[in-house]
Amino acid sequence: MKKYSVDNIRLDSLREENLDALVAQANNKKIWMNLRDMFPHPYSIENGKGFISMVQNDKKNIRFAIKYGDAFAGMIGLFPQDDVYKYNAELGYWIGEEYWGKGIGTKAVQLVCEYCFSETDLNRIFASIFSYNKASMRVLEKNGFQNEGIGAKAVFKDGNFYDEVRYARIKEGATLRRGI
Repeated sequence: MKKYSVDNIRLDSLREENLDALVAQANNKKIWMNLRDMFPHPYSIENGKGFISMVQNDKKNIRFAIKYGDAFAGMIGLFPQDDVYKYNAELGYWIGEEYWGKGIGTKAVQLVCEYCFSETDLNRIFASIFSYNKASMRVLEKNGFQNEGIGAKAVFKDGNFYDEVRYARIKEGATLRRGI
């Protein structure tokens, strides 16, 4: 695999030496609020060890540590679908709060899209964003993702219902056939 980096940001494999930084960044309710409940809060050393092991042994999904210089800044992943959706992948990512507002998320999404469309046979990437996460919506829009619609009150997080906003990006040059 070629190196995927831009400016001071790169996609890298997740390693045991990332454990302390992973736990320090992930143990934050603001991070948890934008992710599915399978992401624990509080986030412990044991959670981090389990996550690193899972990532290293996972042969289906594609996950990268996001590095800002030499620092661990977050995670990004592609989750290929199956059956009639086999050319689709769901995109998920998070950036540690101390790295917010530096353009890291935007560049990490750019890099993972480049990886996806050049190294895999995937044709479409989609992401489901909680309606209050405006920063993530901007990250996707800057990377050519289109708003495909809203799932009304589709998300139940921290005791409340929220809308889900679905975004997608199609591989350039892909043939689209629409029919009803």
